[in-house]
Amino acid sequence: METARVTFTSPALPLAVALLVAPLAVVLQSKAMAPIGLVALALCVVAHIRMTRVLPWPRGAALWLAVALGAWGMASAVWAAEPGRALTTGASVAAMALLAGGAAQALHASDDTTRSALTLCIAIGLCIGLAAAAIDAVTGNAIRAAVRGLAEAPATLAFGLKPAASVMALLLPLAFALPWPALLRALLLLGGAGVLVALPGDTAKLAALLGLAVGTATIAAPRLVPRLVGAGLAAAILAMPMFVAAIPSLPVERLPITALHRMLIWDFTADRIAERPIIGWGLEASRTVPGGRDAPPAAQLDRMRVTDTEHRRWFGMPSIQVLPLHPHNGALQIWLELGAIGALIAAALAWCLGTAATRSPCPPAAAGALASAAVTAMLSFGVWQAWWVVAMLLAAAVCAGLVRCRGEGSALPEPHPPRA
Repeated sequence: METARVTFTSPALPLAVALLVAPLAVVLQSKAMAPIGLVALALCVVAHIRMTRVLPWPRGAALWLAVALGAWGMASAVWAAEPGRALTTGASVAAMALLAGGAAQALHASDDTTRSALTLCIAIGLCIGLAAAAIDAVTGNAIRAAVRGLAEAPATLAFGLKPAASVMALLLPLAFALPWPALLRALLLLGGAGVLVALPGDTAKLAALLGLAVGTATIAAPRLVPRLVGAGLAAAILAMPMFVAAIPSLPVERLPITALHRMLIWDFTADRIAERPIIGWGLEASRTVPGGRDAPPAAQLDRMRVTDTEHRRWFGMPSIQVLPLHPHNGALQIWLELGAIGALIAAALAWCLGTAATRSPCPPAAAGALASAAVTAMLSFGVWQAWWVVAMLLAAAVCAGLVRCRGEGSALPEPHPPRA
C-alpha cells in the first residue's frame, strides 16, 4: 500500500481537505456543502496558477454543455416570472461549471503521489461522516440537536440526514480508486452502502446501491457501462414527460400517501409542461408556476382514483401543495422551466458525462458517481440547489484527479486529459 502525501502548494490539497471535512459537515448542516466545495475548487485553480503561471482553462463537451444549460437559463429571464432569479441562478450554474472544469484540469496536472492522497482523504472523510450519521441516527439526532443548541431533537430534525446521505452516496463510489487491496476497498464500499441503507431517505439508499452496482459492473466493462449509464440518463430526461403522462393509468392510489403526493406533483407538472413545451416557464419558475401553491384539486384526485376519505382530507389541507418549490424530479424540473431546448441540452450533457467517465483515470469511480447522482437528481432535490450542484461538480472534478484504478486488470483504458 502506498504512502500518500500532499504538498502545501499542490492543487490537490484544497480538494483533499474538502473531501476530508465535507461528509461530517453535511451531516451537521447540508448547506455547508456549497461554501466548502466552492472554496476548495477556487483554491485548486489558484494553486495551479501559482505553480505554473498558466490558467487551467476548462475544456470538453460536457463542460460546455453545462455552461450552455446555465446560459439558456439566463436567456429564459426574458419570459420567466422572476427574471432576476433566472439570471442569477443561470449565471451561477455556468460559473460553477467553469470553476469545476478548471479544477479538473488542475488536478489532472498533479502528480500521482498527491492524487493518491486525495483519494485517501475521500476514504477518511467518508468513514468520519458515515460514523457521525450513524451515531446521530441511533441516538435520536442527538449530535445534530446539540450543534443547534437544542435540548431535545424535534421529529423533523431526522429529515436533515437525507441530504447528507445523498452526498455520501455520491462520494462513496470514488473509493473504487483507492490504492488498497481489493478486500479493504470492498469493506469500505459495502460497509458504507450498508450504513446509507440504514439511514433515513429512500433516495439515498437507491443511489448508494446503484452507484456500487454500476461501479462494480464497470470493472468488467469499463468502456460499455459508463456509456450505458449516460445514454440511460439522457433517454430518461427526454422521455420523462411521456412516462409521467401514464401515471393516471397506473394503480397509484395504492401507494403510501407521501408517494401518492409525489405522483400528484409529477402529474400537475406534466400538465404545465404541455402548456409551454418548447421554451418552458423560465428558470426557477417551479416556485411561481400558476396553481402550484394550491392544494390538489378534486378533479385531479378523481382522475388519480383517490377515493379514501382520509387521503382526500389530507390533500385538502392548506399546507399540502400540488407543486411545493420544485417537482422533486430533475428531468421534469428542466422540462418545466427550460422546455424541450433545456431538456435536449441536459440529455446531451448526460451522454457526454457517460462518455467522459470512460476517460477518467478510474472509470468505476466516475461511472458509479454518475449513476448515484442520477438517482438523486431524478427523485429528490431541486436541480439548482447550490449545495447539491456543488457536490456533483466537486465529484466530477475529483474524478479527473483520481489515480489510475489498480487490480482490475488490463481492461481499463489508459487515462487521458479530462474533457468533462
